[in-house]
Parts: sequence; C-alpha cells; structure tokens
Amino acid sequence: MLDGRRVLLIISGGIAAYKSLDLIRRLKDQGCAVRCILTKGGANFVTPLAVAALSGDKVYQETFSLTDEAEMGHIRLSREADLVVVAPATANLLAKMAAGIADDLASTALLATDKPVLVAPAMNTMMWEHVATRANLATLEGRGIRRVGPASGDLACGEVGAGRMAESAEIIAAIEALLSHGPLRGIRAIVTSGPTHEAIDPVRYIANRSSGKQGHAIASALAALGAEVTLVSGPVALPDPPGLRVLHVDSAVDMLNAVQGALPAEVVVCAAAVADWTVANRAVEKHKKKSGAPPPVIQLAPNPDILMTVSSAKGGLRPRLVVGFAAETEALLNNARDKWTRKGCDWIVANDVSEGSGTFGGESNTVHLLDGDGVESWPTMGKAEIATRLAARIAAKLAEGHEP
Repeated sequence: MLDGRRVLLIISGGIAAYKSLDLIRRLKDQGCAVRCILTKGGANFVTPLAVAALSGDKVYQETFSLTDEAEMGHIRLSREADLVVVAPATANLLAKMAAGIADDLASTALLATDKPVLVAPAMNTMMWEHVATRANLATLEGRGIRRVGPASGDLACGEVGAGRMAESAEIIAAIEALLSHGPLRGIRAIVTSGPTHEAIDPVRYIANRSSGKQGHAIASALAALGAEVTLVSGPVALPDPPGLRVLHVDSAVDMLNAVQGALPAEVVVCAAAVADWTVANRAVEKHKKKSGAPPPVIQLAPNPDILMTVSSAKGGLRPRLVVGFAAETEALLNNARDKWTRKGCDWIVANDVSEGSGTFGGESNTVHLLDGDGVESWPTMGKAEIATRLAARIAAKLAEGHEP
C-alpha cells in the first residue's frame, strides 16, 4: 500500500525521537519515500546524519537556508508529500499548530501544507493531561488532523501513565488508513462500541456483558476501506485500534455527548450495548453494608436513546446511513424489526445474545441484517469477518449516490 508513496516526517524534540529512526526504516522497507524535517529540539536526541542515512535524503532543519529555499523551500516540502507525519509531536509543537504559529521550518511547513496531517503525541503524563494540551488537540482534530496514540506505560521521565509515543507498527497502520484509496475515502464515520457504566455510587455501577469486540472490529474495517473513523468506546479491556480517533466514555449520557460532538458524519454505526436505564438516586458516598439493614433502594430512570437521537437529527446532521444493533435473547427477528421501526434507523443488525450463544465476549457472531428490503441472514463467522462484510455493504450503499 505504501510503495511509491511520499511522507514528510517532522521529528520534534523529545526522547521519543529515537523511535522515528525505526519508523523511517520500516517505511522505507515498504517502498515509501521519506523526507525529514528535524527541529532544533529533535536534533538534541537524534542526529541529522542518522536521519539522512536511514531516509536516503537530505535532512531539512532551517527555514531561511538560502540553499534550501532555492532548491527545496518550505512550500515544496509541505506540498510534494502525500502525507505529513509529526512523530514525535510534542506539546509545544501541538500548541503551535493549534495557534497557527510559524516560527521555524516545521511549524511553517505544517501551516503551508494542503495534505493530510497525522500526529503521534509524546510527552509527560501531566503535560498530556493538561487542559491546554487537551484544548489544542481538540482544535486540531476539529480541523481534520488525525492522531495515533499516545500509549500508557513507563515514561522516560520515570513516571507511569499516558504519554508514550505509538509504536512504529501503529503509526504505519494509521498512515496506511489515511493514504488508502478505498471506497470510503473521504467518508466520515462514527462507531459506538462496548458497554456503558451507570454509577450507583462512587465504587459500584450497572453494566452489561458487552466486550466491544464487534464494535471495535467494525471501526477498524471501515478505516481499512479509507473512512475517517471516530470510535466512541465505553469501558472495555481492548486496546485502541490504530489509526482511529478514539473517544473514551463511561455513561450513556457521555456516549451521546461524544457522538453528537463528532457529528456531522456520513455513517453512524451504533454497535454499543448502551444501558437502558441509569441510576436516578446515585449516592455521592459508598453505600455501606450494615448488619441487619436492608439493601439500598435503587431508583432507575431511562437513559437517552442514542440511536433514535442520531436517526432523527435535523439541520443537516442526520447521517446518510444509520446502522443500529439489536441484541436480543428471544423472538430475535420480531424484536429487531420492531426496533428498526421505532428507532428510525436505516439498518438493524440483529444478533442473539442469549445464555449459551457465546456472543458477548466471544470471537464469533451470528447476525441478521434488516433493512427496507427485508432480512438477510449471515452464517456464523468471526467478528472481524462480520465487520469486513458490513463495511463492504456500507461502502456499496453509499456508492449508490442517493439516500438509503
């Protein structure tokens, strides 16, 4: 997929810059041409000689080098690549990008580019979690800039937490997704996945058995066809799929807010198993078990209906295709058909989650696709295979060029 493609790699200052050398090597192994901009800070961690030796090209560092400006100015650097990758992307460079500052070659090239931009953040946990960094990242993602990572783990500073730059394989997967010429290229998609947790008190919650495996697989399958995917995930034990924008949420209200914030999109797939009810009398302190005392009374209230809300969106926010999931334990097709009618979505994917089916948490699934033309039953297959098949059906529907 990367053979013959051209990447402009910006290496900014941070200990994670050493990973950029491995990234260059792996990209070159796949036939990708890599041209590098090395910031002044980046040169404190990797040498121009090492970068040039691995990339097989000159390393660019100065904005006002007369030779470079005559031969390869910042405009050409930013325009001749298929994709601009910033790895590592420091908090400082992200802030410059958000503010539109152009005070060195890297920030100037980023401001001048008309190509997709992918950032791989790397920094101390406190810097990553700072409200300023979060605001800058939200601004950039709102402009269409894509992100991969960071991961959590041991940091060079000795602390533990989020801030590790994504590994080369993850960055390359994100690059492949961005450069894909698949049928969903240019399509924005939102996928919900996993359960929601509805708090009873600060330590207890109501949830369900959803693992998120099917929703995560669908998000990856859509990205593989070229879609720009936002995955809204409830609490799961799965790693974030590489190359996607992932929003982590807890409750149904959180999930709805995240979905609405990610709109507009051409496709929304509501694969999450959202709790139908939330706790109306949530306790601010932990319920204490006392000998002889009755258990606490839990009052339930209905949660917002995410699928119905998206399906009935107005003002140009209604996606071209809205796909819901129906997880049933009895009367599968009848209940799914009723849900399709009530929710106003375009398709419903029905699956049996009754005891013994192995659907929740398992690796396979048996689904039935309901739309205006009837029911299409698929054989039992792996969740990844179902995701691939569903993504292909979505691409075919959108290719028809009219509303579902």
